[in-house]
Amino acid sequence: MKRIIAVANQKGGVGKTTTNVNLATCLAQSGKRVLVADMDPQGNTTSGFGVDKYSVTHSIYSLLLGEAYLEQVKVPVCVDGLELLPANIDLSGAEIELIEHTKREFKLREVFSHAKYLYDYILIDCPPSLNLLTLNALCAADTVLVPIQCEYYALEGLTQLMHTIELVQRKLNPRLAIEGVVFTMYDSRTNLSAQVVDEVKQYLGEYTYNSIIPRNVRLSEAPSYGLPITLYAPDSKGAEAYINLAQEVIRNNGVYKDKELKTVAQA
Repeated sequence: MKRIIAVANQKGGVGKTTTNVNLATCLAQSGKRVLVADMDPQGNTTSGFGVDKYSVTHSIYSLLLGEAYLEQVKVPVCVDGLELLPANIDLSGAEIELIEHTKREFKLREVFSHAKYLYDYILIDCPPSLNLLTLNALCAADTVLVPIQCEYYALEGLTQLMHTIELVQRKLNPRLAIEGVVFTMYDSRTNLSAQVVDEVKQYLGEYTYNSIIPRNVRLSEAPSYGLPITLYAPDSKGAEAYINLAQEVIRNNGVYKDKELKTVAQA
């Protein structure tokens, strides 16, 4: 089943970009056609694929404002079947420029209206805040994949995100569903990581992936080389974890849980 997945969490530093870059690469290495949309003005996903965000002729900013076509913006990256819609600081101005547009929350959905038939997966890297760019991502997406860092305030950030998803479901995108929750930066040497996993699973057990992304030096190093982990350190634990996550996403095959999000949000 073709689907558009927003990788989102309103907390920063939880591994959204790392998950976006590496999950997309592993899906493409599994033979899937994948498009990655960088919706964060910081452009970290763009840099993570080794693309110079300062030298791109067109970016996703141009798409949202109708100044370029998809074919002019997308660039092939790292492995066969994987393409990127790059972003840079110009994207931060899109919110202001879109304010006067009608249906401004649906600009990205319009971009993907035909593109989604060309790919098996479209992954969207969201900014770490609830703004017009994030709303565009959630309105364009079929599902939301939520990276959660194994740290003390993980559940607090998750609760905020669930409220946001419920609001978007009711007001803007009723088909939006939870793709899954993936634990990141797991440190097996600490009790805290295990406690966070247990606590989140109490509320979201049916949503959580079995694959857990470890805190891994190689994963931290890979972005500075502009490479996903399976190309930078293919034998690392981080590479193994994202390969496993990609296989879980593929097996999920677009079948989502029907649990009431309101119950989760009130946890």
